[in-house]
Amino acid sequence: MHQALRPRAVPRPKAAPAPRPRTGRGRPLIDAEALRVLHRAARVLLDDLPQLTDRLLALLQEQEPAYRSCLDNDPAGTWQETHRSLRHSVSSLLDPRGARDAARRCTWAIGANRAEQGLPLDALLHAFRLGGSLVWQDLVDETSRTAPEDVRLLVHVASDVWDFVDEHCTLLAEAYRQTERQLAWRRENRVRLLAAALLDGTSRIADLPETAAALDLPEQGRYVVVAVAGPSERRTAVIAPGVRVHWHPGAEVDYGIVPAPDAHAVVAAAEDAGVRAGVGGAVDGLAAVGDARRLADIALGLCPDDGGTIRLTDHLPEALVVSSPELATALADRVLGPLADLDAADAEVLLDTLATWLACDGSAQRASRRLYCHRNTVLNRLRRYEQLTGRSLSRPTDLIEVALALTAHRLLPR
Repeated sequence: MHQALRPRAVPRPKAAPAPRPRTGRGRPLIDAEALRVLHRAARVLLDDLPQLTDRLLALLQEQEPAYRSCLDNDPAGTWQETHRSLRHSVSSLLDPRGARDAARRCTWAIGANRAEQGLPLDALLHAFRLGGSLVWQDLVDETSRTAPEDVRLLVHVASDVWDFVDEHCTLLAEAYRQTERQLAWRRENRVRLLAAALLDGTSRIADLPETAAALDLPEQGRYVVVAVAGPSERRTAVIAPGVRVHWHPGAEVDYGIVPAPDAHAVVAAAEDAGVRAGVGGAVDGLAAVGDARRLADIALGLCPDDGGTIRLTDHLPEALVVSSPELATALADRVLGPLADLDAADAEVLLDTLATWLACDGSAQRASRRLYCHRNTVLNRLRRYEQLTGRSLSRPTDLIEVALALTAHRLLPR
């Protein structure tokens, strides 16, 4: 808008010897006269600013449906905002350089505030252009009323007036979109924080309604958490099609919060190689999702390194072992410790025979086929274990301890 104060530069004459037309030398005088006419009319508009504000709001009420709610909900605030914007706009006609920064700050603030309130950007731009049209029409009308012969001079400053409107529409849109991006980031960050607190088990009871709304999940009902590790672009594929899930991504592990009555229908039937998924047991209510996450972590810890899906409910003995590694290690040392005195290869044969026999439901015949040896060989190895440890594989309590100790030996680092 500052161009309105500056006379338009006269082009340098060409090298050609022909004299310049007379009209070119009179151009600065025309601009000066046009500015005088503009300033005279602008001062009148500044004095009548409350009436101008009322008229603009009446036009918005009539022509822009989105502004009707603003006028209904906050008439005083909308009036003040419109009045302030018009004052800066008209002041910029009188003192473009002096008023420029304040006018830009005002426009930026309006764009940011209206973005926070959710007023559509199209409605906001329409309001600004409507205000520009109203100001220009009043400049023309005032000049026509007081000095009709000067109306023609306003043509020379019309582009400056509309350049100001265009500049501020661009500034308005920039402020609006930047605020939209900030709001979106805040919403996303808030959702991440709420989901993280839920999964950590640190969410407050008072925050649960907000959390449920932000994550679009019911506060009540059964929940399962899925912990997924592996290539990040393939992690979400473990969830079965049509299953509702809220994903909380992480650097190493992504967590899926799934409203589901049990864990069996949550994951896809086909497993993706290289992706490890642990499915925890079902818990009651959103408040217990932290417990479900811990169960999912245990299940994930049971997954093979090359990928696969482990449902905790199908591996509860193993889960019991890995969830208390200190006790499991102590049990393994007590039950399997006497084998440490044997040659490593010999001890491994006994351990392998024990594990295979248990996997075959205590059938020496089936175990022998798996181990490619005679049934009597299997029985001899089992008796040797009993002699070395003083335990009886026919005693239920000893058998339970042996099974858990073998699981600890297999799963826990040694």
